Amino acid sequence: MSALARHLKTEKKEVTGSDRELSDLTKQLDKEGIQIFSEHAKSNITKDIDLVVYTEALNKDTEGFVELEAARKLKIPTVNYFQALGLATNPYYLIVVAGTHGKTTTTAMMTDIFEAAGKDPTSIIGSLRAKTKSNYRAGKSKYAIVEACEYRRDFLHLKPDVLVITNLELDHTDYYKDLEDVQSAFHSLAKQVNEGGVVIANVSDANVAPVLKDLDVPVVNYLDILDLDLQMKQPGFHNRLNAAAANAVARHEKLDLNNSKEALMNFAGTWRRFEYKGELKGAPVYDDYAHHPTEIRATIGATRELYPERNIVIVFQPHTYTRTRSLFDEFAKAVGLADRVLFLPIYAAREKNESGVSSKELSVKSLEFTPNSTYADSLEAAEKVLRKTVTKEDVVVIMGAGDVTLLASSLVKK
Repeated sequence: MSALARHLKTEKKEVTGSDRELSDLTKQLDKEGIQIFSEHAKSNITKDIDLVVYTEALNKDTEGFVELEAARKLKIPTVNYFQALGLATNPYYLIVVAGTHGKTTTTAMMTDIFEAAGKDPTSIIGSLRAKTKSNYRAGKSKYAIVEACEYRRDFLHLKPDVLVITNLELDHTDYYKDLEDVQSAFHSLAKQVNEGGVVIANVSDANVAPVLKDLDVPVVNYLDILDLDLQMKQPGFHNRLNAAAANAVARHEKLDLNNSKEALMNFAGTWRRFEYKGELKGAPVYDDYAHHPTEIRATIGATRELYPERNIVIVFQPHTYTRTRSLFDEFAKAVGLADRVLFLPIYAAREKNESGVSSKELSVKSLEFTPNSTYADSLEAAEKVLRKTVTKEDVVVIMGAGDVTLLASSLVKK
């Protein structure tokens, strides 16, 4: 939402917004001339507004819904984020990055590559680029590079010229009923690629293969240019796959591949993607957005690659009740790859707990895979445990898509 706000501001539109509370990001938006209200209220919606854009996290049980109701009473047009994103970016030569994992990193890598090639792209990214501390790049060329989420099939508002599919698994189980349902959404997106365009994917991925059938545009296999020897600042095989996907786009657009390789070698990462925060009692502390079993496994693998001699300590905050219930056993197995695990309560996001699933229950299940699994009922309780138990022989990774990121910052404070 903040990247879209920045884009609309760049297009000389007057932009305001609201959130439940101010954050570093909303404060930065305010400095950029985008007024952010620190609470949701009907009074934030006035009759001179031309369009209201809302997040899909909004529902009748969330505070911000009062503003959506106010807009509709005033007959102000309302669109969700992806509808607005489509309106804003479809006129460009649009490069869309979709997939269950790796979207943000791949989008940011691609932005660096096109930037280094002098192509001056406009980019909308799902996190902050480390090199700019922003999730938006204002460009003046024909190119727009956009990260696209499959939730509620919202990415179907985009009309790509180039579509990158990083990978595909069952996720967002509050909406998708099974893997085939997810595949059908991705196939619909692939069918929307404009004439003369291309789909870039891992064609050997069994989950992706059904998506690539009966398309009207060619498919490029990004594994063909996978470079296992590429020296990158980010560890892990998954990041080399992301780099291959980004580089495949560069090749398709006939960019200098040596220049692209250099951009990938210098890629500084993004916020909350295995982001180094500092140290706790001599133990490195990382903050990571992993909230799916595959992402957890990938992050643990990257941590092992970087710190083969240290004990990996994970603090995991599950994200949404439906995801936790649907992937319950997979979560337990994934965290078991670490040496010690500390669970936090499930971050509800947009949901109510209709299944009764709990993080404490998940911590018990994980004991089948690791003998060192415990539970803390709050961020404050978790911090006390970590400050007492972590040693210089450890590496700590904070995981989850919710407010657990606050713990990562708190741990490294002097």
